[in-house]
Amino acid sequence: MTTRSTPSHADAPAAALGPLALLLGLVAATSTWPTLTFMLLPWSLIAGGLSVTFGAMGLYYAGRGVGRLWTSAVGLALGATGLAGLFLLFVVLPG
Repeated sequence: MTTRSTPSHADAPAAALGPLALLLGLVAATSTWPTLTFMLLPWSLIAGGLSVTFGAMGLYYAGRGVGRLWTSAVGLALGATGLAGLFLLFVVLPG
């Protein structure tokens, strides 16, 4: 016998946006540490931009009941912190 199961909101791909934004935000935020900056520079720029994007998308879907709000918000904040730290380190301080 086969049983039918209906997909829930937890099965939606949008539910993964928050944890993904959190993970990418951690990479972007840790790259602002001076000893890790040059080693993680290309990855931190990509991770910061994607973290902000996925965090904003995760907030949108969390408002509609799909996914978790806090992981999206923290991922968005960490990604923005990482990008702001890199901007401060390479654009504002040397000039």
